Amino acid sequence: MDFIELMKKGCKIYGIDIEDEKIEKFIKYKEMLKQWNEKINLTAITEDEGIIKKHFLDSISIFSSGVIKENHYVIDIGTGAGFPGIPMKIMMPSLNVLLLDSLNKRINFLNEVIKELSLNNIKAIHGRAEDIVRESEYREKFDIVTARAVANLTILSEYCIPYIKVGGYFIAMKGPSSDDEIRESKNAIGTLGGKLKEIVDVKIYDEQMQHKLVIVEKVKSTDKKYPRKAAQIEKRPLI
Repeated sequence: MDFIELMKKGCKIYGIDIEDEKIEKFIKYKEMLKQWNEKINLTAITEDEGIIKKHFLDSISIFSSGVIKENHYVIDIGTGAGFPGIPMKIMMPSLNVLLLDSLNKRINFLNEVIKELSLNNIKAIHGRAEDIVRESEYREKFDIVTARAVANLTILSEYCIPYIKVGGYFIAMKGPSSDDEIRESKNAIGTLGGKLKEIVDVKIYDEQMQHKLVIVEKVKSTDKKYPRKAAQIEKRPLI
């Protein structure tokens, strides 16, 4: 199956029709990912089919959350090689997207992708989530906060929920065996001003694996003492 057919069939699982122009952007993105991956570590997945399914389609599955709307302000925390933030931007161009990562080499890659794909209203910044959120222009300013399996949900919530405006959503993309982790995170989510809204099971085209979208609604403002320093978050997670 060729790239175009795989992207179209993969998107149909989520009820999405993808235009050829968007597929062209994904093709460019894939080629850049493979080229840059020879210089810096961006992904362990290097075959075209794996990139399409496990990066592109997996990222697009986030729209199954049902809470992402046109013109929303989105921050993708720990974006790495741009997942899910760049696929989200390609699929819904009206989104205003901020990509945050702690490694400057990855930011350089992301800036090149943004330039080559002619994406507007998207920016990549270098920094740590617990530091950047202390700046007033970022704290509680986003409609959607995303993170793709970068940490345990209790820990991840403390990094992410302070970025969400009241009424917005945190979408954590987790693996299929995360039920205990989700259950154990509920008190921390509540302490941070969130409420577990829904868990959506998603599948990837022609793959056995299923993932979960953990959707947290921000119902009240986060206490200014959160997030704590990284060492405290990691050693003494909220319970």
